[in-house]
Amino acid sequence: MSGIRKFTIRIPATSANIGPGFDVVGLSLSLYLTLSVSYPLSPPLPYLPPTLSYAGEGADQVPLDPYKNLTTRVALYVLRCHRVLYFPSHLTIHVDNEIPFGRGLGSSGAAVIAGVLLANAIGSLSLSIERLLDFALMVERHPDNVTAALVGGFVGSYLKELDEAATVAASVPLSEVLPEFPPDAGAEWGLNPPVPPEGIGHFIRFGWSPSISAVAIVPRFELSTAKAREVLPLTYSRKDLVFNMQRLAVLTTALAQSPPDPGLIYEAMKDRVHQPYRKTLIPGLPEVTSSITPSTHPGLLGICLSGAGPTILALATGGFERIAEDARAIFKKVGVEIDWKLLQVTGGSVVEFQN
Repeated sequence: MSGIRKFTIRIPATSANIGPGFDVVGLSLSLYLTLSVSYPLSPPLPYLPPTLSYAGEGADQVPLDPYKNLTTRVALYVLRCHRVLYFPSHLTIHVDNEIPFGRGLGSSGAAVIAGVLLANAIGSLSLSIERLLDFALMVERHPDNVTAALVGGFVGSYLKELDEAATVAASVPLSEVLPEFPPDAGAEWGLNPPVPPEGIGHFIRFGWSPSISAVAIVPRFELSTAKAREVLPLTYSRKDLVFNMQRLAVLTTALAQSPPDPGLIYEAMKDRVHQPYRKTLIPGLPEVTSSITPSTHPGLLGICLSGAGPTILALATGGFERIAEDARAIFKKVGVEIDWKLLQVTGGSVVEFQN
């Protein structure tokens, strides 16, 4: 069979935590990482490694070497778990990215899901959604972002407690799951990577009121997830944990109701597990989240840190520009410039074949 195989992969941005749902809930949003992929079905000799090009957010930061780029490294890991030793010859991948790096909008989770889906497509692996998630969780150990990116919508997820052998397999250091592949990696290099156990992650989709949009208030500085986790305490009081669990139990239903109740949702989006500790890393965060309320800004439902930050996510049914511009004014007082985007909750990742 001859010809060119072409397909696109589109992965949404995500916001995790959503107030009290630390490491539990995620939301897919209408910014996208898009891969345009092609390769000949009967390639000429000699073998040529993949060619990567990149446009959009992070284009000046992303390595284009397929053995160093996160997405293609994930793809090669998944392929080699299935005894597929090489990428197809003459593979070309063009990436167009709308998701800003290091802002709490799931850029790394999207890259991981892109790699898993890329491997599934070029290896004709026919993996189930659940198995795709297993592979993603071997790389990205927190299920909230990658689950929302894969399946879309408003989702809750957890990691299953595994038996001893499976726990060992799922705890392989990331340096072993994703080693730095040398440019001359041959058939014997990385041939036996650690295969994920079955059923690492589990999820459920919650309802979502179609009247609710998301205003992403994006400060113009990056904040690594690792740095944001460093400031969190190792233990919490029972009072703070109960505070979050009570609100999360309400929030997952309240966001599906039509019309949504601002008084209920605003209080249910408060948090005592991560936001109070991260305020030192994000100048203006306490002022924005306390001064922009449903009573001062009609249409606002709730406001919280997006993921590890620094982006702030405001859920609202209207008044979007005023919410964003008032947040801009607050941030400006502490010397921080922002951009803002009006986003919709969207579906999950999509793979579309052109022929």
